Amino acid sequence: MTDTPRLRLDKWLWQARFFKTRSLAAKQVSGGHVRVNGAKVDKPARQVGPGDVLTFPQGRRIRVVEVLAPGTRRGPASEAQELYADRSPAPLPRRNGVPQTASGMGQGRPTKKDRRSYDLITRGPLE
Repeated sequence: MTDTPRLRLDKWLWQARFFKTRSLAAKQVSGGHVRVNGAKVDKPARQVGPGDVLTFPQGRRIRVVEVLAPGTRRGPASEAQELYADRSPAPLPRRNGVPQTASGMGQGRPTKKDRRSYDLITRGPLE
């Protein structure tokens, strides 16, 4: 058995500065919102080490990070960035401050005519 250093998942997420407090990290893990190597995890005490891939929501983004090293302390951001490699997909482009859909068809709020045609398609003609 190899002696690779491992650390609790909630503690590692906190030390890598993904969450402001350790209790917030533990709450996210307990809620089933974190995956380790593709498997859902609901225990904050789950051990993670180098080579593990974590997937979790952060704000409006889905973060995918690979653990490079366990932390020894919660230091400055420059030190925290050395703990992981970010594998997250690129965010969708924004135009005029409005996020675009994946197809690029986001034209903003639908007009009254758009809503009527949608209602006609989904509910059929009014009698």
